[in-house]
Order: sequence, then structure tokens, then C-alpha cells
Amino acid sequence: MIRFLLKFRKAVLLAFEHDVVNTAKAAAYSGMLMLFPALLVLTTLLAQVHEGPTLMGEIRSIFEQLLPSDTMDLLQSYVLTRRIYSGQVILSATSLSVFAGLGMMLSLMEGFRRAYQLHPEAWGFWGRRLRAMLLVPIALVPLSVATLVIVFGHQIELWMIDNSGHELRFIVLIFWRMARWSVALITSITVLTALYHFGTKRKEHWLWVAPGATASTLIWFPATLAFGWYVTRIADYSMFYGSFGAGIATLVWLYITAFSVLIGAELNGVLYGDRQEQISAQDTID
Repeated sequence: MIRFLLKFRKAVLLAFEHDVVNTAKAAAYSGMLMLFPALLVLTTLLAQVHEGPTLMGEIRSIFEQLLPSDTMDLLQSYVLTRRIYSGQVILSATSLSVFAGLGMMLSLMEGFRRAYQLHPEAWGFWGRRLRAMLLVPIALVPLSVATLVIVFGHQIELWMIDNSGHELRFIVLIFWRMARWSVALITSITVLTALYHFGTKRKEHWLWVAPGATASTLIWFPATLAFGWYVTRIADYSMFYGSFGAGIATLVWLYITAFSVLIGAELNGVLYGDRQEQISAQDTID
């Protein structure tokens, strides 16, 4: 454990040398451009299905647990209460989300490249962008599946409570909620593992990038909760930024997310360097 903490400390120090602060800013900016059009399209599509209002309520409850309160207010007023009916507008919003998602992936991949200390043109101009475009669905598909599990999980939870004995309802509630959040954690680790695996030029085994994915998830969850508490109890962005306060809070939250992902990549880079040193030492002995 002490050895791992030393590696993590080294990763944090290298992160500042590799300009992770500015890289995370770029990824957060692109994420901000992607978030609202994507949610607008999602909520519009959900409104067309029979269970639309129920699903919208579940999505609101999920956002309330993960996003800062100011961000939730902004989503409530701007995204979750609007509908778009023009196919052209939906296509435009989808295209904007994909374009912004590409920019976000490119920023993260630049952070991955620096973490592994690779040449800037390791992939080439078009090869890098093609890989970034492929990473967008690789990240979104598992997240979508997890979202469906969480969204429909509340209905399953109600069914389990109704069909369980009165004495067991509390136990069922605890274990089912633990299962739902376990799915969220496992999905986060899985998505980050895929990003680290496919987002670098190095042929990294899945298990070799898992430590960074786990560390990033363990950083992001408490950091998100702490930022939500800070925004709710201490900070008041609207006092300084007026109507832009909710957008600023969202941008900071996205920055925290991107920073956590890049720290995980730095840890994988440190572990990769150690493995290379061990291989070189073994070759020297042989």
C-alpha cells in the first residue's frame, strides 16, 4: 500500500509537469459544449416514449445526486423543461455534441500521450482524430447501459419492496441501492479502462490500465460530493457571475472530472515506466 501511495505521489507531481491543469481545462470546455445539446436531444427522445415522464423524473433524481445544485437548476430550467420537434434541430444538436465530444477526447488523449511520454506525432493527424472519434461511442455505450440500469432500477426497487415481507423491506432497500451504485462505480472503472487502453499508442493490457481507472474513479466520486457540498453550503457563484453562475459551476465540475481522468492516466504512465525499467534490468542481467 505504501509503495502504491508513493507511485501515486509521483504521478501527481508528473501531472503538473505535463500541464494537466490546462489539458483538463480544454477537456472541460469541450465537455461543456457537448453536455447540453446531448441532454437536450436525450430528453426530447425520451419524451416520445410512453414512459417518458417517469424516465425524466428518474434522470432528474440521478442528476440531483451527481451534479452541483446550481448545475441542476440550470438543467431544470434550460434542458429538462424544453423539447425540440424539428428533425433538423435535433440533427444539429447531435452533430454539435459529436464534434464537442471529439474535441474532449482529443484533449484527454493529449494528456494520455504526455503521461506515457510519447512523441507528439505518434498517431499522425488523421489517425489521432479517427481514434478519438471511435472512443466517443466506446465511452457512451457502457454509460448508456449503466444509465438504463439506474433509471429502471427505481421501478425494480419498488417492485421488490412491494413483493417482500414487511420485515425485509429495509434490508432489500439497502442492498438494492448498494447494487445500483456498485453498477455506477463498475461502469466508471470499465469506461476509463477502455479509454486508457484504446486512447494511447502503447499496447497496454487491460489489467495494466485498471489501477489508473480505479484511482480516477475513487478520486472523482468524493471530489464530486465535496464540490457539491461546497457549492451548496459555502460558494454562491451567482453572486459573482450572475445568471452565468450555474454554467460556471458546471464547468468547474467538468474540470474536476477531466482532472481525475488525467491523474489516472499519469498513474498508469508511472506504472508503465516501472515495468519498462524492470524489463530493461532483466535484459541486462540475461
